[in-house]
Amino acid sequence: MMTPQQKKNRLFIIIIFGMTIVPYLIALGLQQNPSLVKGSTNIGQLITPPITTEVSDFIGYDEFSTANLSELSGHWLLTNVIPSEHCNAICLDALLKIKQLRLMLNKEFPRTRRVVLMFKDVPEANAQQWWLKDSLLWELRQTKNPADEALFNTLLNEENPLDEAQINKLLGNKDRETALKADLIKIKPSEILLKKITTLRSGNIPDGMLFLIDPLGNIMMQYEPGFDPYKVKNDLMHLLRASQIG
Repeated sequence: MMTPQQKKNRLFIIIIFGMTIVPYLIALGLQQNPSLVKGSTNIGQLITPPITTEVSDFIGYDEFSTANLSELSGHWLLTNVIPSEHCNAICLDALLKIKQLRLMLNKEFPRTRRVVLMFKDVPEANAQQWWLKDSLLWELRQTKNPADEALFNTLLNEENPLDEAQINKLLGNKDRETALKADLIKIKPSEILLKKITTLRSGNIPDGMLFLIDPLGNIMMQYEPGFDPYKVKNDLMHLLRASQIG
């Protein structure tokens, strides 16, 4: 029959053994069953395996973008998608969310670039309306003025273009060419990349979706239309802290 001290010693040994073996068993179980890990660290969908890209997969859509293609390398790319010849309210709102997201990154801002991936050729006049709205509607969103909010909601619809009077008023002292360029790099995917993305999405590529591309060119996360920029920021900050590149 064991003495009280022997019982204590035995219990102590069992506890020590449990402290060493239980974490191992948990890690082993998660390794073999990764689906048990809930997506609490991100609200996007991790793309596994990621879609790899080459420099040649990104083609400048306009003169400004072609001249700045080198900016894509070595940066985290916040990539909106415009899959058709139109950029509706959902599409344009997604562009503005990413502008907001980059500003929220503060000191991490330089590690990112804002990109739009365009699947179709669009008449220049239509595309320029999108880029002007991308630049100018942002100003309206900041004022919190009811009249500006009403104008914002009106212009968010593609069928309501900016007229010259509105452009001049919203531009203020800004140069129109500068407003058109903004910080948005417009690219067309190569046929190979377009096929990869189409296959990933089973042909369903909606307006307003977002891809996150790492500094090595891997498309590694996707977000459905209506994404919350604050939650995307949480994902991105986690990745930026963990990343030794970009």
